[in-house]
Amino acid sequence: MGIPTTAVSTALLACLALTGCEAGTHAPRPSATSPAPSSAEKTSSAVKPPPTAFPEAATPRALAMLLARAERALADETTPDKHRTGWARIQQQVYRELADRPRWRATARDHVPGRFHAAYDLTLRAATSLSQLNSPRAGPPDDWRIRRPLPVAKLRGHYHAAQKQFGVPWQILAAINFVETRFGRIHGDSHAGAQGPMQFMPSTWDVYGKGDVNNPRDAILAAARYLTASGAPDDMRGALYAYNHSEHYVEAILAYANAMRRYPHYLDVYHRWQVYFSTPKGDVLLREGYGS
Repeated sequence: MGIPTTAVSTALLACLALTGCEAGTHAPRPSATSPAPSSAEKTSSAVKPPPTAFPEAATPRALAMLLARAERALADETTPDKHRTGWARIQQQVYRELADRPRWRATARDHVPGRFHAAYDLTLRAATSLSQLNSPRAGPPDDWRIRRPLPVAKLRGHYHAAQKQFGVPWQILAAINFVETRFGRIHGDSHAGAQGPMQFMPSTWDVYGKGDVNNPRDAILAAARYLTASGAPDDMRGALYAYNHSEHYVEAILAYANAMRRYPHYLDVYHRWQVYFSTPKGDVLLREGYGS
């Protein structure tokens, strides 16, 4: 019995369409480290803060140049934390724009530094995958609350603990946490009753959960326990399909996970992204503190 989150999970309803990939269980393992930026890139990204508002980009080249600046800043360890958050949100906005403009993607890619092409491809492929699962709704559920998630270091510890115990790659668990509730930002049940940061149906939690479904550590361990029972890590694709019966979902999770393998700083990048909810009149930004 799987976790029926297809068209159900809170974050899918919140318009999380942003990556994808074709790499399956037997894909070659990417490098464990991101390509190092040049000294010129480190200097330019560290000293330039992000725009205070998302600028209008009338051409794919302009959008790509903005993305290139964001990628360089996010890959640079010297970028101040407050600027890193701003650049991550600029990056998120660029990908949202490109997701809505398929004809711009190839041209934009040509203007993104080559060392970020894999991240670009994975992100946009997932955008296509998750968009197949997301349909606009009138508005977010009345009982939704948007809260600040646990710090990256704390979440990483939970992912690694689950990987050590069950053998499920931590990036897979992080990707699920990201897609389901934006790393726990979204508090509230799905319209079908899925609960907690990893979105368990109560009946599934009764079998695989231990502790509190709303506790991040308990939920992450339960997800790893369920995936292992479903074939992970040997058959990761099959295990993910058991978690959510959708090939689109599987592709998106693998994409986010592969992006975090290739670019270790991407866990921190994705952790800074915000929550958008798709409505027939357009997407609505749900900031931390929403629903208080």
